[in-house]
Amino acid sequence: MSDIVKQIIARPIQLADQVVKASEYVCSFKQDCAEIKAKTEKLASLLRQVARVSNDLYERPTRRIVDETEQALEKTLHLVYKCSRNGLRRVFKIIPNAVIRRTQQQLENSIGDVSWLLRVSTPSDDQDDEYLGLPPIAANEPTLCLIWEQIAILCSGTMEERAEGAVSLVSLARDNERYGKLIIEEGGVPPLLRLAKEGNEEGQENAARAIGLLGRNPESVEHIINSGVCAIFAKILKYSHMKVQLVVAWAVSELAANYPKCQEHFLQNNVIRLLVGHLAFETIQEHSRYAIASKQNMSIESVVMAKADTNPSKDGKLRNEEREKGQVVHPSGIMASDMHKVVTKTMGDKSVKTMGDKSVKSRNDRPHYNKSNRKHLSLIGASIKARELEDPTTKNQMKAMAARALWYLCAGNVTICKSITESRALLCFAVLLEKGEYEIQYNSAMALTEITAVAEQHVELRHSGFKPTSPAARAVVDQFLKIIKNANSDFLVSSIQAIGHLARTFRATETRIIPPIVRLLENTETDVSTEAIITLIKFACPDNFLHVNHCKTIIDVGGSKHLIQLTYFGESSLQALALILLSYLAMHVPDSETLAQDEVLVVLEWALKQGHFTQDSTLETLVVEAKQRLEIYQSRNTRGSFIR
Repeated sequence: MSDIVKQIIARPIQLADQVVKASEYVCSFKQDCAEIKAKTEKLASLLRQVARVSNDLYERPTRRIVDETEQALEKTLHLVYKCSRNGLRRVFKIIPNAVIRRTQQQLENSIGDVSWLLRVSTPSDDQDDEYLGLPPIAANEPTLCLIWEQIAILCSGTMEERAEGAVSLVSLARDNERYGKLIIEEGGVPPLLRLAKEGNEEGQENAARAIGLLGRNPESVEHIINSGVCAIFAKILKYSHMKVQLVVAWAVSELAANYPKCQEHFLQNNVIRLLVGHLAFETIQEHSRYAIASKQNMSIESVVMAKADTNPSKDGKLRNEEREKGQVVHPSGIMASDMHKVVTKTMGDKSVKTMGDKSVKSRNDRPHYNKSNRKHLSLIGASIKARELEDPTTKNQMKAMAARALWYLCAGNVTICKSITESRALLCFAVLLEKGEYEIQYNSAMALTEITAVAEQHVELRHSGFKPTSPAARAVVDQFLKIIKNANSDFLVSSIQAIGHLARTFRATETRIIPPIVRLLENTETDVSTEAIITLIKFACPDNFLHVNHCKTIIDVGGSKHLIQLTYFGESSLQALALILLSYLAMHVPDSETLAQDEVLVVLEWALKQGHFTQDSTLETLVVEAKQRLEIYQSRNTRGSFIR
């Protein structure tokens, strides 16, 4: 910065010296030129001060103020040269008084601008208590200079002043999206990241909040990511105070929501694993016994787990005591004994797998410890201890923000979803969805909905993460079914969607899924009925290998009657969906006596006469095919009778 400032400041200093020298030879307007000379000398003195403190200057306002000053000095020099002429040349060069006054005002403005620049760039210990206000350059855009001032404080102020400066930027970014763009354009991100990395607790919290507010559009988030925010946030999530960590988790969710392409950057910096660790902390009791180590230090966690499993006398007794007390501890402080079996089996499977992997390792593959390993492990232990001492409110907020961050990070990203399903996160989400506070439940439900949506599109993830024998997957399904059966939750729609995403994972013997969804067809809320039909279509469509079994279940629990009512009298959006599902039932189970008794064939014939149905050629083809299938088994003349 020093060399850059010296280069751009050299020209204005040279111009100021030329103005002072030329002022000594003026032939007209001598008094005015004397004032110009005095102002120029003062300006030159200030410019030389700027050159001396160039290391501490904030570049963005420096460039703009120096450019404005250079233009003012060029005009001043031209005026002084005109006043130095005599004779006939002076006669033909008329100098209005307004030009002289305007030149003097420009010099005054330049003096004020350079004085302000020196003021905001001076270390706080060298400043007096006088406030100079905004510079003249701020006349047209005062907010810009306010942003400059706060960023300058972030660059050169004390820790307390930098924390206050971050608060000011938070206020500006929250009030107006344009101000957020200005903060980024004026170089506010690097000093905010330095504060997040090096500041005290208050400074880190304010800096993280400001970064989250600045990332409101893809361009801004991309700039923030390229500035190195991922590594800094990962370090905070690992070692900092939990109050700072929860703000960082919120900021991660904001960045991921507004720019999904940043998901991979957070994954590469282990942010996903750290967030899962926060989600699992005190959610699954046994999880807190393991250290949160990075990928290069996975051997530490492996050794800890191996040590725990090779001491059956002590740890076995400890596990029995934990089982008696209840394995799962929820954010609300309630012990969830009904989740005990799921947790125990999941943890046991993980332990057996780990020990099996270890048994095939050679002696040379075993980890070797050095001082840096021990120091890293001690830092982890201190971090876990600090988290244990946090108040319950902060812990709950941390879980809510961790769930929110994972929600947006896993949206549409199969790699992240796979890493989540391979960890204990699914089990944590199930536990939190059952007993967490409202915000935790909501974020957990949305995260699970996103994960299941990705699983619906990727066979490998669907088979590995949501196989029917997985205890964690069954726990998730159980919680969604519980919400669907109650039918009075704010998470009802997302729960229906999640079950629909998993429609191809259920076995034929899994008959408890469809009946509660069919009952939702009677729901008076359109969005609930719509999602229920869409989910049932995913069970009944040909893409589902067990579509015949599912169609029979839908018919057996009275689904056809509800669909007929919706086809006749439902809203326009519901009518088409109900007709699609009814057609699938007729196609796949045409010999159903229930369909004959409900006169589904009559409904299909009626639908083919309705213009708003036949406009869709795909729907019309489906209805015609379903009608033809029904006609094979049902008599046209005697409605409701079977051809035996």
